[in-house]
Amino acid sequence: MTAKFPQPGELDAIETASRDEISALQLQRLKWSLKHAYDNVPFHKAAFDAKGVHPDDLKTLADLAKFPFMTKIALRDHYPFGLFAVPKEKVARLHASSGTTGKSIVVGYTLQDIDNWANLVARSIRAAGGRAGDMLHNAYGYGMFTGGLGAHYGAERLGCTVVPMSGGQTEKQVQQIVDFQPQIIMVTPSYSLVIAEEFERQGITPDQISLKIGIFGAEPWGEGMRAEIERKLGIDAIDIYGLTEVMGPGVACECIESKDGPVIWEDHFYPEIINPETGEVVADGEDGELVFTSLTKEAFPVIRYRTRDLTRLLPPTSRAFRRMGKITGRSDDMLIIRGVNVFPTQIEEQILRDKRLSGNYQIQLSRDGHLDNVEVRCELQREAAAQLSPADVGVLAKELQHHIKTIIGITTKVSVLAPEAIPRTLTGKARRVIDERPKQL
Repeated sequence: MTAKFPQPGELDAIETASRDEISALQLQRLKWSLKHAYDNVPFHKAAFDAKGVHPDDLKTLADLAKFPFMTKIALRDHYPFGLFAVPKEKVARLHASSGTTGKSIVVGYTLQDIDNWANLVARSIRAAGGRAGDMLHNAYGYGMFTGGLGAHYGAERLGCTVVPMSGGQTEKQVQQIVDFQPQIIMVTPSYSLVIAEEFERQGITPDQISLKIGIFGAEPWGEGMRAEIERKLGIDAIDIYGLTEVMGPGVACECIESKDGPVIWEDHFYPEIINPETGEVVADGEDGELVFTSLTKEAFPVIRYRTRDLTRLLPPTSRAFRRMGKITGRSDDMLIIRGVNVFPTQIEEQILRDKRLSGNYQIQLSRDGHLDNVEVRCELQREAAAQLSPADVGVLAKELQHHIKTIIGITTKVSVLAPEAIPRTLTGKARRVIDERPKQL
C-alpha cells in the first residue's frame, strides 16, 4: 500500500515551526490557561494558594513545575460540574468517562473547545494518512464516551465521509466495510482483532479488504499487537492518544511516514514527565508518568493533570512537536505479583513473540493462602489450531511460561486455548485482567 505523506501546504504552520516559536506560543497560552483556571475555578485557586503560587509567577515554561498537580480524585470529588471554568449555559456539550468507583468523570466543552477538538482530530487523521474525500468507518462507541463523537467531528472537519457505525454488531461491521469500501477505520485495537476474525470467518483475505489505514486508541497496545493487526487487516496501524479529562482522542497521534510514537499537539497541550513517586520533573527521554496542562481549553482547563500513563518524551521527527513513547502501562494498572511489579502489556509482548498465538488474552489472578497464582490464558491463531497436535500445544504453553519467567520474573500457569475461546469485547476496551484476589483491608 502507498502511504499518504503530507504535501507542501497541507500541514498547519505550527507543525513545522521552530522550537523557539513553539515555546513562545506555549508560554503565552500557558499564562492564559493558569489565569483562566485560577480566576474561574475555586479548586484551582485553593490549590495554587495552598502551594503559595500565583499565575503571575510563571515567567518561563520551567516555572510550571512550581504549580500543584491535579488528579482524578479531584475530578470525582467535584462531580459533576465543580471544575468548570465557564457558566453552565456556555457549555455546549458534556462527555463522561466510565466510573470504576461509582461516579463518572464529567467534562464540558464550549463551542470553541469543540471547534479546537475537531481541528486536532482532523490533524491527527491527516497525520495518519487520511485525506479529504476518504471514507472513514468509525467503530468507536458513541454516547458519553469521547471516542465516537470526537473521531466523527474530526473526520468531517478533514473532509472525510463518515460511517458512524459505533461498536458491536461485528457481522454488520464487516458487511458495511465490504459494501462501502472505506479506506480508514477508527476503533480500539482489541476490537479490531474481533473484526479481523469475522473477516477470516467469512473467508475474506487481507488483500480483499478496502481498508488501508487503522487509527487505534483508548487502550495500551504494543508493537506485537501492531504487527498482528497489520498482518490480519493488511493496513498501516497508527496509534492515536487521548483521554477524556484532557480532551478525548486527538491529544497526540502518530504520523504514517514514521510510525515512531504519537506526536503531541504541543500548541494545545503542554506535556511533562514526572517521577511517579516523587513528583519531580524528569528530562526528556527518561521514563515516568505523563502529565498534561491544557493551553486553550475554556470549559474544563486541566493544570498539571496526572494521567497515570507511563511513557517518555522523545525528540521530534516527522513534525516539529515532541513525541510520546509507547504507553508501557498505567501506574494504577500495575500488578504486584509475589512482590514483582508487572504490567499487562509486558505479558502481551511475550505472547505475541510467537506468531502461532493471537493478540486475545486474559490474565487471571487468584490467591492460595498467602501466595498469588497467575494464569495466562491465550489463544491459537486459526491456522495454527489446524496444524498443531495437543502435544505441540503443550510445548508451546511451556515455552511461553518459560519466557514470562525469564523476562518478567513471575511464575505462571499458561493455558493455550482454541481460537475464540476467550470472551470478546464488542463495544470498547478489552478486559485483560481478572483479579480475584481478596481485597486488602
